[in-house]
Amino acid sequence: MTQALKIQVQILGSMVALMWASALLNLFLFRGSLVEFGIIPRAVVGLRGILFAPFLHAGLGHLMANTVPFIVLGWLVLIRSTEDFFMVTAIAMGVGGLGTWFFAGSRTVHVGASGLIFGYLGYLLLRGYFERSFAASFLSILVAVLYGSLVFGVLPSVPGISWQGHLFGFLGGGVAARFLAKP
Repeated sequence: MTQALKIQVQILGSMVALMWASALLNLFLFRGSLVEFGIIPRAVVGLRGILFAPFLHAGLGHLMANTVPFIVLGWLVLIRSTEDFFMVTAIAMGVGGLGTWFFAGSRTVHVGASGLIFGYLGYLLLRGYFERSFAASFLSILVAVLYGSLVFGVLPSVPGISWQGHLFGFLGGGVAARFLAKP
């Protein structure tokens, strides 16, 4: 295993381990109360959720549904560089979290890694457009084929699903793609 791959596995593995540890602690020790650290729209205390929400989930099913796309899309962002990965992560969490905090319905709490997953998706899909290199365009097409149907998740469709988190996470990924584009 190359040194770069070891670092990538450590980064993604640490983030996934944190998600799973948080979920198990929340389920067995805190009896679900940690979700209150999610994004609570338009409440000052809810701003802390911008940092915590991606690592908190409503249950094990929610976490299982997010784990594989997080690893796949996160790794596709990470293979370019660890610096870009952390920038995309920060921008997607910031834009996604603030957009959710500002626009989502009141009396709700938003948790889960899907905003970050949609941020990675937006970054990967739009990077090819902004960079216009063969490698970036090929990766965008590959991601569109594998995960393009996720884009419909930015639309309000299923009650209880934070489409706002998906939408603003995706927009954050697009901002990151533009900001980090290498001509």
